Amino acid sequence: MSLDLQQAARRALSLIDLTLLGERAAHADVVRLAASAATPHGAPAALCIWPECIGTARGELDGHGLSAVRIASVANFPDGSADARRAVRETADGIAAGADEVDLVLPYRALLAGETDMVRGLLRDCREAAGARCLKVILETGELGSAAMIAEASRIALEAGADFLKTSTGKAAVGATPQAAQIMLAAIARHGSGGFKAAGGIRRVTEVLPYLELADALFGPGWATPARFRIGASALLQDVLAVLDGLGETPGSDGY
Repeated sequence: MSLDLQQAARRALSLIDLTLLGERAAHADVVRLAASAATPHGAPAALCIWPECIGTARGELDGHGLSAVRIASVANFPDGSADARRAVRETADGIAAGADEVDLVLPYRALLAGETDMVRGLLRDCREAAGARCLKVILETGELGSAAMIAEASRIALEAGADFLKTSTGKAAVGATPQAAQIMLAAIARHGSGGFKAAGGIRRVTEVLPYLELADALFGPGWATPARFRIGASALLQDVLAVLDGLGETPGSDGY
């Protein structure tokens, strides 16, 4: 059965990773982001921020009574460098700063060039650096392009120990698409474990619907919980709250 907007909005709120990854993110921006997580309808899953913002974000969240909201850092972001030492260092730095999760960009250009062993090695090293913390691997599906490459990247990431597959950084021309999501979710089903995160260009509840419906169709309606399913966005929150307040969708919104 298809979801209506209210159902989708209620589910989406708990799945959102509120994201602040602009180049000029300031202390005041982090304070506002944390405050926005305190909604009358419940809290999002996490904040996704730069490592240097983690201390501020944790303090602000705790001050709002949101200690259960997780904090995700980023590594090898947004370019997906083939520099393994950099990727490992940034992963470790995020964990040391207090991140519960790390969103790591897969070196997708190296994968496109056929350097699969290097890609596997970088991911495994970052998996080790993350320890028991959640590791989300960003495939940058819009740059990988073909279904075959998205499937290969998904398989390699899961075999290297990724806890989640994430579509995009939000910085590429093409962000999340249902077509890429279907390939990634199928890879998770074949692997037998793993979560999924849609990110890049999702701003409205109507745009969340196809991702939830894909997950429900493949795994059942109880699968897409914050432990297995996330939506990377900030602009989406405004629309979710408008729907839950009975105002319908917002006229428009900007941002990642």
